[in-house]
Amino acid sequence: MASASLQFFAFILALFGVFGDITATLLPNWKVNADVGSNIITAITQMQGLWMDCTWYSTGMFSCTLKYSVLSLPVYIQAARTTMVLSCILSAFGICITTVGMKCTKLGGDSDSKSHACFAGGVCFILAGIFGLVPTSWYTREIISNFLDQTIPESNKHEPGGAVYTGFISAGFLLTAGVIFCTSCFKKQQGAWIYPPKQHHFPSTEQESDTGYNLKDYV
Repeated sequence: MASASLQFFAFILALFGVFGDITATLLPNWKVNADVGSNIITAITQMQGLWMDCTWYSTGMFSCTLKYSVLSLPVYIQAARTTMVLSCILSAFGICITTVGMKCTKLGGDSDSKSHACFAGGVCFILAGIFGLVPTSWYTREIISNFLDQTIPESNKHEPGGAVYTGFISAGFLLTAGVIFCTSCFKKQQGAWIYPPKQHHFPSTEQESDTGYNLKDYV
């Protein structure tokens, strides 16, 4: 019962991770640059994401421009696009597989099949967390290195946006859920290896046949 409750908790974490992963992939505020200038009324907030760049004015106007050209983008943005999409796909597969393999569901057949499905879903969550953690870390490194570069003007420097933090948190949720699912299945299999089922030995009802004659019968 405790294992089923733990799996359900991991499934909730995985759901939060999937929604956060998708949200971080689509949000345009991976890096933010606030240009106040001499007048706060004309303040401009520039946001750059994986798929579009947006500008928000203090007057309430908001405009976005899609990034149509892939080859013109920096390498870290191209890699972030690919890995974040893979993370979303793997996490979605993990949700489907663990739904079948969880103990609190009636899907998946016998306990061994459900255990294997649960382990496979946990591996998908771990891979999705890694794929989500790599681009956010790389993207943050590029932002920090550009911010500390003295040759870059202040107007071209950015800070990490909300999408980066959402990606970090989602990757943590997915990694935690994957470890819990894999560990719960591994403990069950390990218990079966340590304590194998007892084999009952029944005494043979057949008596050994006399291969020779008893000498006392002839005395």
